Amino acid sequence: MYEPIRTKSVHSTVARPSADFPHRSREEELDIQLAGHLAALLAVTDELRALAPSAELDVAAERLAGQLTRLRGSASPVRVAAASPTSRLDDLHQRAHALAGRALVVAASRADTAAAILSAERMDAHAVTVVA
Repeated sequence: MYEPIRTKSVHSTVARPSADFPHRSREEELDIQLAGHLAALLAVTDELRALAPSAELDVAAERLAGQLTRLRGSASPVRVAAASPTSRLDDLHQRAHALAGRALVVAASRADTAAAILSAERMDAHAVTVVA
């Protein structure tokens, strides 16, 4: 009475992953996101260090570089040489605060305690400066 279906179902081809490009797990994607946020935070921290050097920022930069090395498994992250001449301290602190918040969210969803603690500490440090 009915003719049999001769083609594959659209639903069955969509459900199977394609082998023509590599797939990453959720954990790998979160690692990449976290490393990106921490690298951006390190760049802003280096800019702040160039404009207003302090021992606290030096320690924070080294800790951020350590976390990046751990996440990426490479030697050392790329560092910013000098701040932009148009950068203002308030703007840099606001940007650092926002980046630390993003890193904290990703670190928490990844269950990375060390990165979450570092991100929260950096948020607190930049929040004091932003509010003041």
